[in-house]
Amino acid sequence: MVDTIYALSSGPGPAGIAVFRVSGPESGAALSALTGGNRLPAARRAVRAALIDPEEDCPLDDGVAIWFPGPNSYSGEDLAEFHVHGGPAVMAAMLRVLAARPGLRLAEPGEFTRRAFLAGKMDLTEAEGIADLIAAETEAQRRQAVRQAEGELGRLYDSWREKLVGAMAHYEAHIDFPDEELPEEILQQVTHEISWLVDSIFRHLDDSHRGERLRQGLDIAIVGPPNAGKSSLLNRLARRDAAIVSERAGTTRDVIDVAMDLGGYPVMLADTAGLREAADSIEEEGVRRARQRAEAADLRILVIDGRDEAGFRKAADLVDESTILVLNKVDLGKVAIVTDRPNLGVYAISVRTGEGIDAFLDGLEAIVRDRIGLAGQPALTRARHREALEGCLEALRRSLEAPLPELAAEDLRLATRALGRITGRVDVEDLLDVIFRDFCIGK
Repeated sequence: MVDTIYALSSGPGPAGIAVFRVSGPESGAALSALTGGNRLPAARRAVRAALIDPEEDCPLDDGVAIWFPGPNSYSGEDLAEFHVHGGPAVMAAMLRVLAARPGLRLAEPGEFTRRAFLAGKMDLTEAEGIADLIAAETEAQRRQAVRQAEGELGRLYDSWREKLVGAMAHYEAHIDFPDEELPEEILQQVTHEISWLVDSIFRHLDDSHRGERLRQGLDIAIVGPPNAGKSSLLNRLARRDAAIVSERAGTTRDVIDVAMDLGGYPVMLADTAGLREAADSIEEEGVRRARQRAEAADLRILVIDGRDEAGFRKAADLVDESTILVLNKVDLGKVAIVTDRPNLGVYAISVRTGEGIDAFLDGLEAIVRDRIGLAGQPALTRARHREALEGCLEALRRSLEAPLPELAAEDLRLATRALGRITGRVDVEDLLDVIFRDFCIGK
C-alpha cells in the first residue's frame, strides 16, 4: 500500500502563513481528524477551519484547509493542505500532530513531485523546471525555469521522439512483415526524417552550454597586474566592500568570489591576485590560482592602468574573444595603451570617479545576455540532457550508415530510449500503436 506522506511545503519561517501538505490514501482521514471529525470540504475550495489536536482534543490554530481529491491534485493522489500561522510553535505542533496520525510519515526530499511524475502529471524535465524555479535567484533564471516547468523542453523532445517512433515502426514493419510490400519511397522518407532529426539535435546541442550557464551563473574572472584597480572594480560592481583595497601591491592573494545579478542574469565575479613576478611562495600560489581561474572562466575582464603599457604586454596572452579590456585610472592621465584587435571590447573608466562605469556595465550586460540569454527554442539546462542527446545523435548517425534494416532499427531503438530517458518516457507500447495503426497488421 502507498504511504501517506506529509511535510511543511513553505519555508521554515517564522512567517505570516505556513503551508502543510498531506498526500496519499490517509490524507482525507487526517483532514477530517484535524478539523474535528467534520465532513471533508468541497473539492479545491479554501475553507476556514478551527484545527485541533485529535489526541488531546485541544485547539491547534485557526487556519485554512483545502481538499484536493485525486487524481486532480498536484501529486495525483488524494491531497490535503493546511494553511496555518507561520510561528515556530504552531509549525512544531502541526508536525507533531501529523506525525502521530496512523499511516503517515514525513516526506522525503522531492517526494511530492516524484509522485506527481509517477502519476503522469508531469515529465522529468517539468519536474526539474519546478526545482529550478524554486532555486531561481534572477529574472532570467526564473523565465527559463517557467518555460521548462510549463513543459516546453519536454514537448520538444517528445516531438522528436514521436518522429523516431514512427521511423522505427516503419523499419520494424519492413523487417517483420515483408508481405506488406512497403514502398521504397516510404523508406526514403524515413531516411529524410532521420537526417532532419540529426540536424535538429546537433543544432540544439551546439548552444555553447547557454542553458546550463544560465542555471549556474556565468563565471567572470577579473584579472590584471597589481594595483590596476581589480578589487576596486569588484567592490563597485558588487556595491559593497567584498575585497580589501590597498595601495600596497599584492594585497589580494586568493580568489574572491561574489555572486551577482547583472541585469537579471546570474554571474559569479572573481577577483584574483595581481599578475607579476611573485615576491614569496604565498603570492606565487595566488598568481597561479589567478591564471588558473582566468583560463577556466567563461569571460575575463582584464583590468589595466590605462597608462601602463608594460603591464598590458605582460597580460596580453590572456586577451582573446572571451576578454573585455578595461583601461582604468583615466582620471590620472592620458591612456597610452592601443590595441589592434577590432573585435576586442575596450572600455576606458575610472573606478574612483565613476567615469565610464555605466558604459562598461551596459557593454558587460550585453555580452552576458548574448551568451546566456533566452531566445528561440528552450535550452538544455542539465548535463544529463546533453549526455542523453549526444547518445541519441550518435545512434541516429549510425542508423543512417547501417548496411541492414535490422541494424538501422536497433540504432533507432537506442536513440528512442535515449530521448525517453530525458523526459522519463520509455514505452514500447508507443511503437506497437504506430505499427498497428499505420500498417493494419493482422487484417
